[in-house]
Amino acid sequence: MTPANPAAAIVLIGLRGSGKTTLGRLLATALSSGFIDLDDRTRARTGHASVSAAFRAIGEPAFRAAESAALEEALATAPPRTVIALGGGTPTAPGAHALLERAAAEGRIRIVLLDAPPAVLGARLNAAPGDRPLLLGADFAEEAALLAARRMPVYRALAAATVDTSRPTDHALAALVAFARD
Repeated sequence: MTPANPAAAIVLIGLRGSGKTTLGRLLATALSSGFIDLDDRTRARTGHASVSAAFRAIGEPAFRAAESAALEEALATAPPRTVIALGGGTPTAPGAHALLERAAAEGRIRIVLLDAPPAVLGARLNAAPGDRPLLLGADFAEEAALLAARRMPVYRALAAATVDTSRPTDHALAALVAFARD
C-alpha cells in the first residue's frame, strides 16, 4: 500500500444532509486549507440562484452535466489540501465516477464517505431543508432511504474511508482531521 499524498485534496461524498458542507468548512478551517462547495460551482455554471431553480429550469440531466463539468474543473484547479464537498448526486453524474476514480488513483484526492442513517438525515433535512429539491417525491427520510439504496454502493466503491456523521459534529470532525493528517 502506498502512503497517502499529504497534498491530496480531501473530497467529501454522501447523501444530502450528511454534513458535507458543514463538516467540509470546519475541516478546511482545521487544516488551514481552502474549501470548495461543488453545489456553488454548479449553480454558477447553470446561471441559476439555487439548485432547485436549476432543476426546474434546465432539468436534472443538464444539471448533472454541469455538475460533472464543475467537478472536472475543481479537481484540475484545486490547490493542495483543499477540501471539496460534492453534491449528493455528484458521484452518479455522467463521467463523475471516472473523474473521481482517476484523481484518487493518481493520488490527487482522498475520498471520504460521510454516512448517517436515513432517519437522521430526514430529521436534519426536515429541520433545515435549505435549497434541496426532493428528487423522488417522498419526504426527506423516505427519500434518504431510497437514495441510499441507489447511491451507497457507488459511494462505498469510491471512498477510502467512512465517517459516521450521526454522532456529534466534533466527533465527526475529529475523525476527518485524523484521516486528513494520516
